Amino acid sequence: MANKTETAAKAVFFDRDGTLNVDVHYLHRVEDFAWMPDAKEAVRYLNDRGYLVFVITNQSGVARGYFPEQDVLTVYEWMQNDLKKSGAHFDGMYYCPHHPHGSVPEYTKDCDCRKPKPGLINAACEKYHIDKRQSLLFGDKVSDMECAENAHIRGVRYQSGSLLACVKHALGDD
Repeated sequence: MANKTETAAKAVFFDRDGTLNVDVHYLHRVEDFAWMPDAKEAVRYLNDRGYLVFVITNQSGVARGYFPEQDVLTVYEWMQNDLKKSGAHFDGMYYCPHHPHGSVPEYTKDCDCRKPKPGLINAACEKYHIDKRQSLLFGDKVSDMECAENAHIRGVRYQSGSLLACVKHALGDD
């Protein structure tokens, strides 16, 4: 439990596919990964300004039997290592491998972590003592914006171009 005198952290949550990386249907292989323009720079910018930075992502391909859960972790590990080359890092990744219409029984369910439900954000906020009033979610889909609303944080829609420019604009730093 967090100490009451402890200062709450500010955080940025990024959707993965379509926001941090080019959305290829059911991305699960490192060789298919391509960063969005200035995504690594955006993460570093936030790191340098004292934000905790998280990836939150639905990965229903696991429930659908398209790839194993380990593939999600392998891609994340590669992303983290690639970011380190740029002096940036994620503070964590939260993902939902579930889908109510999956084909893998252990992952076939309705859950609180599948966006637009706020479970992924709430889990990070609880673990890292995050102040939701100082936090944002960047995503490319309506469900991402609904997730932000459901979690009571500010949602910012990213559609194309420089992710760094989008981040700076959202923070009023442009």
